[in-house]
Amino acid sequence: MDLELQNKVAVVTGSSRGIGKYIAKRLAAEGCRLVLCARGEERLAETAAELEGEGASVLALQTDLARQDAPQNVVNRAVERFGQLDILVSNVGGNRRKPFEDTTDEDWESVLDLNLRAHVRAARAATPHMKAAGGGAILFVASIFGREAGGAGLSIYNATKSALISAAKIMALELAPAGIRANSIAPGSIRFPGGSWDRRVREQPEEMKAFVAQHLPVGRFGRAEEVADVAAFLVSARASLVTGACLNVDGGQSRSLI
Repeated sequence: MDLELQNKVAVVTGSSRGIGKYIAKRLAAEGCRLVLCARGEERLAETAAELEGEGASVLALQTDLARQDAPQNVVNRAVERFGQLDILVSNVGGNRRKPFEDTTDEDWESVLDLNLRAHVRAARAATPHMKAAGGGAILFVASIFGREAGGAGLSIYNATKSALISAAKIMALELAPAGIRANSIAPGSIRFPGGSWDRRVREQPEEMKAFVAQHLPVGRFGRAEEVADVAAFLVSARASLVTGACLNVDGGQSRSLI
């Protein structure tokens, strides 16, 4: 299937590693011109070089998207370099896991900046350019724990991911007349090299076998490539009627009925 992404310009945040990197690779394979951004300069440069070696046109920007001005700067640089902006995949995120009673205002502010405000600011910066172009696609990378309860210690993470899904839904309603679609995806337990699940599998193989048996109906962890395939579809013209949706990519792990 041709996703009709050739020469589209896509910003992918948090794209030096993990799910963000694999989404960027998938979009590059479909012919997108890419803007990558992340905090870690060395890993970002390696990812950009890898994609350029595969023939992609790439602008790599080392930045901390939790800073208030960073998302606008990324969008400005993207438009300066490529002259347009068609796609925003807002993937950056993090967590501070601890019991709710032990969380501090600083904990909440830090994760809110990274998991919610950075996404909102990036989308707000991208929207005028998409409107001028007659349309575009915005995709937030959330989590199944934005759709249902996570485990103990995840009060901040759960709250921010739920807010992200909700924001995308309302954005979809407001931006539909401008031809801009807004969706979110909710990955489950995804294993990729260097990620937390990969580390736990290597350090605690028996415990992780039990986890898979109990929680993952497909019998394995998800792969970042599988999330990337869904992301590429959702930002493409082939998903032209899909907006305001949150799509689980979890192998049946989640338990929510909605």
